[in-house]
Amino acid sequence: MALLRNRFRVTRVLSDEGGFGRTYLAEDLDKLNERCVIKQLAPKFQDSWALSKAVDLFHKEAQRLQQLGEHSQIPTLLAYFEENNYLYLVQQFIDGQNLLKELQQKRGYSAKEIREILLDLLPVLKFIHERGVIHRDIKPQNIIRRKSDGRLCLIDFGSSKQLTAKVQMPMGTSIGSHGYSAIEQIRDGKAYPASDLFSLGATCFHLLTGTSPFKLWTEHGYAWVQDWQEFLKNPISDELAEVIDKLLEKDVKQRYQSADQVLKDLFPKQTSLVKEANYPTNLQQTQPTLLSRKYTLLRNFFLLGSVVLLLVLGQFFYQQSGRLELSISSSFGKSNQNSNSETITPEPSQVPLQNFYLAKTFKSPDRSVLSIALAPNGKTIVSNSGDTIKMWSLATGQEIYTLKGHTGRVNIIAMTPDGQTLVSGSEDKTIKLWNLARGQEIRTLEEHSNSVNAFAISPDGKTLAIGSDDNTIKLWDLTTGQQIGTLKSHSSWVSAVAFSPDGQTLASGSRDKTIKLWNWAKGKKIRTFTGHSQTVTSIAIAPDGNTLVSGSDDKTIKLWNLDTGEEIRTLHKHSDQVKAIAITPDGYALASGSLDKTIKLWNIDTGEEIHTLKGHDGIQALAFSQDGKTLVSAGLDNTIKVWRVSE
Repeated sequence: MALLRNRFRVTRVLSDEGGFGRTYLAEDLDKLNERCVIKQLAPKFQDSWALSKAVDLFHKEAQRLQQLGEHSQIPTLLAYFEENNYLYLVQQFIDGQNLLKELQQKRGYSAKEIREILLDLLPVLKFIHERGVIHRDIKPQNIIRRKSDGRLCLIDFGSSKQLTAKVQMPMGTSIGSHGYSAIEQIRDGKAYPASDLFSLGATCFHLLTGTSPFKLWTEHGYAWVQDWQEFLKNPISDELAEVIDKLLEKDVKQRYQSADQVLKDLFPKQTSLVKEANYPTNLQQTQPTLLSRKYTLLRNFFLLGSVVLLLVLGQFFYQQSGRLELSISSSFGKSNQNSNSETITPEPSQVPLQNFYLAKTFKSPDRSVLSIALAPNGKTIVSNSGDTIKMWSLATGQEIYTLKGHTGRVNIIAMTPDGQTLVSGSEDKTIKLWNLARGQEIRTLEEHSNSVNAFAISPDGKTLAIGSDDNTIKLWDLTTGQQIGTLKSHSSWVSAVAFSPDGQTLASGSRDKTIKLWNWAKGKKIRTFTGHSQTVTSIAIAPDGNTLVSGSDDKTIKLWNLDTGEEIRTLHKHSDQVKAIAITPDGYALASGSLDKTIKLWNIDTGEEIHTLKGHDGIQALAFSQDGKTLVSAGLDNTIKVWRVSE
């Protein structure tokens, strides 16, 4: 075949669809011969309706790829054109093997692997469904495991349909694959998000049992879904069986209606309390083992997870951070909004902090990790990596995507309370806002005359306070991107900022050894806290709004009465500079990270040291999960460590 569009050179045939067309592997000459996939529409049938339908589906597939290809687990559309009376669709090549071929080699998947597959694919389905798209042909052949990172990619959107009031084909017409497609899709030509979930359940059944749903459908119709467990070669947990049962419900109304519903049933049952010895300390993490029943209460509190992609239940979450000399810290407060959150804030007695242990270690590719943000749902972590930002799945340890745009090192990151927007500050003197679901830059704020090292987002997610090496704090409206005002009083760079839980006041720490409290809306300083003998590197305000906590290069942590400005107590068991602090969401405990390679957990009310965690060098950032049972730390040793409570 000649060069297409003077750009794409075909190298071999991947598949021949007979009367429909062919799929080729090709090279994109405009991208240094990068491999790509070319689909050619060359229908040989004469029926006018069928021909029109084929052209329409082909065109719709291009539209879907253009709409959805921004997701890292969906191929990107590279080109769509007509040439020599044929239609061509060019898309990103996913280098890997589909799950059907993988199954033929493995001869069956374990229950643990099925959970991993669900964990990886459900956020992808959530992503497409929330954009009004139904795939309609989910099966092992259309799921490819990418060689580079092991992630599962969803391909072949040729049968996909835009979700409207009536997603329905003409009478007697069905789209999908028999055995994998739900009855409403095959019988009535109707499709819903729940239809894709049936297909996902049938796919899991095939991988788990090695038995083809198509073969069962040809012999028994849909009767097999009632007795699917009879085909199991090995027993599985009741929890997983219940999930697959509901995925395979024949009646669409009895089935799961959204990917989120499946995730909610799966995640509490995937929490692992196994010691670190059971986890590889690299990015190719395997899923945790199943909980024994004695941990049922704990796991129901604990929300773990993945990519997601990432539209999160709103819950208050704020982060404050350090200075140019790698001073970063994060802290979290209780939300004033309960909305529809599934997160449960535990009572102090429910979180035995003395039982924290190291559960996972993520290795950053090549740079020190200076700042981290834990999504409000506890399923993803975002971290800096040089001048880029990386999002990771907390469950698998795998990188979801990388954000690029800064020209200097990223010093600080934080999420809005709803988890939908990320804010990053850099040595390039700019602040960037990112859409986390799409992985795209929203806007850039450029007003500081020096490196940006610290900021905080207000509890309502509307205001950003930025501290800089130019000794000022600038306030921005996150909705409009407009600067609101500037606070001036510090005599040296501002190294940390934090909003109060009610959002009315702002605290700032500085290299000038002081902490200042502001009525930021009026631009007025309320008071100054003095007592540290060196730079204040990190600050946090307790959820009750009464106590301010500060960490310093003077190796101490100080607790202050926010109303009076008086020092309550000083904690001084670290042997080196304190670079990060975080408060549990219930306000019961405090974590402090130091260059002495330890993280100390403290009782805020008594000042008593509860526990010391060791093994993390040059700690720069800390973050608690919303239930207080997971602590994430980052440091100069190029790692992110995940600590969990064991009972």
